[in-house]
Amino acid sequence: MKPIQVGLLGIGTVGSGTFNVLERNQDEIRRRAGRGIEIAMVADLDTARARSVVGDKAKVVSDAREIIANPDIEVVVELIGGYGIAKALVLEAIAAGKHVVTANKALLAVHGTEIFKAAAENGVIVAYEAAVAGGIPIIKALREGLTANSIQWVAGIINGTTNFILSEMRDKGLDFDVVLKEAQALGYAEADPTFDIEGVDAAHKATLMSAIAFGIPVQFDKAYVEGITKLSSADIRYAEQLGYRIKLLGITKRTDKGIELRVHPSLVPAKRLIANVEGAMNAVVVYGDAVGATLYYGKGAGSEPTASAVIADLVDIVRLHDADPAHRVPPLAFQSSTLGAAGKELPVLPMSEVVTSYYVRIRVSDEAGVLAKITGLLAEAGISIDAVLQREADEVGGEGSTQTDLIILTHDTREGNMDDVLAQIQGLPTVLAPITRIRKEELN
Repeated sequence: MKPIQVGLLGIGTVGSGTFNVLERNQDEIRRRAGRGIEIAMVADLDTARARSVVGDKAKVVSDAREIIANPDIEVVVELIGGYGIAKALVLEAIAAGKHVVTANKALLAVHGTEIFKAAAENGVIVAYEAAVAGGIPIIKALREGLTANSIQWVAGIINGTTNFILSEMRDKGLDFDVVLKEAQALGYAEADPTFDIEGVDAAHKATLMSAIAFGIPVQFDKAYVEGITKLSSADIRYAEQLGYRIKLLGITKRTDKGIELRVHPSLVPAKRLIANVEGAMNAVVVYGDAVGATLYYGKGAGSEPTASAVIADLVDIVRLHDADPAHRVPPLAFQSSTLGAAGKELPVLPMSEVVTSYYVRIRVSDEAGVLAKITGLLAEAGISIDAVLQREADEVGGEGSTQTDLIILTHDTREGNMDDVLAQIQGLPTVLAPITRIRKEELN
């Protein structure tokens, strides 16, 4: 049987990895797919670079629409990124009756509902394993492997840049700004790292996992997003002393009131496996009612790890190419006719309604009665204290210092309640600096 013909839009890091892995493992991939997979055309504005990768094994063009217009191309792989031209090209490929593979989490998190609807109307597949956690097959696990389960929650380290930064801050005792420069020098962080360090990249991925886990439409605009830029080495050190590590987590959780969808730094017990994921690695924990907790760990980015996921999607498309569209795995796991109803039943909760526990660090005057006043305000708000740690004044500010840090761990409370009481505490004359508040996730 003739190999299925693939057009590649963009041949940068992931595109070149996809081409090289497909060439290297062609025989094994053919045995698994039952048919060869051949990248016949490549579109890239830098045609010289593209030719240096593919040689004479594929036609190189500068206009992506030449690929979409080619009737021999059956699958389009979009590796351009972003929301702009990538969206237009994906929708044009779908309208032309071509299957699409994409690694573009931003595109799907923002425009996924429109794209998946167009794919259903045209009877084609949109596959996106590479969009979340690189080479880790978390999309397939959620869409297929765990379909017997009612998913209770998903929590993941899904951005390698921020995990590298937090690991270095903990290991070396350095502050954020110093480690960010190191990460940029090593190539872990972009020249403009905003999407990573502000949590946006992780929120794109969490949005997709939430939709698959709970059968709701993709709703990135309702995600709570907080990055790591305000974390200090002191907080990482104090967390360690209390038996926790700080990780940037993407969390989505089913509750009686609705779905939580949030990205923020979290204290995680050091004994949890996910707390020990270091460097640029990714890990996702999924908790299902039947299976319990399952952990998925591996490289979340990089040329060949991400290519591994892209090619896995291509193999799936080959296997399902001639199947009745109604018998294919739905892009968000749930049948499309049920997504709207599920969305009404399970709204995405505002952050003020989320219930969790907290780590709070308060810089205060080192004088009598300060702790009693603060704990009194927490008690009045109905917030129960789990632990209190008070540092020696000279440890915080040097010999002769008149200020100290209070670290308070709370039990579960509603975020809105915590916001109100922290505003009251911040207004006390003995509180000398902005309060640091980090959410705590036990991940039981």
